[in-house]
Amino acid sequence: MEVREYRRDGYLISTDKSRLDLDALHGYLSGASYWAAGRPMETVERSVENSLCFGLYDPAGGQAGFARVITDFATFGWVCDVFVLEEHKGRGLGKWLMQTIVAFPDLSGLKRLQLATRDAHELYRKYAGFTPLANPGMWMERVQEKK
Repeated sequence: MEVREYRRDGYLISTDKSRLDLDALHGYLSGASYWAAGRPMETVERSVENSLCFGLYDPAGGQAGFARVITDFATFGWVCDVFVLEEHKGRGLGKWLMQTIVAFPDLSGLKRLQLATRDAHELYRKYAGFTPLANPGMWMERVQEKK
């Protein structure tokens, strides 16, 4: 897949996985996020390898945020692991990141793009067009507890 990059106010969003700071991703996901607390580095590495990744970088090139999409590039995508590091919040970067994802050419034909959030429903609704599930009763999940 072709690497795409987007620039705004000195910040960069890139789909180039070689730019990602895996230590920074692991640090945030395993230590600061509510959804991936304790996630091992090996799992972060494997998830990056098997996803369409959007790295967000500050003007100096450091990791400022991240999101990834698990997709078949034909019908479905799952947006996950979305974050902007605390020191970069308040600049509209999370909104820009989500707008970039939903407008991304390789995702434009998907019938369904989904995500889950505990606390950012309004951001995803207002800036990326997400809505609550129309028929949540038809969705099921299988959660495997760690052993």
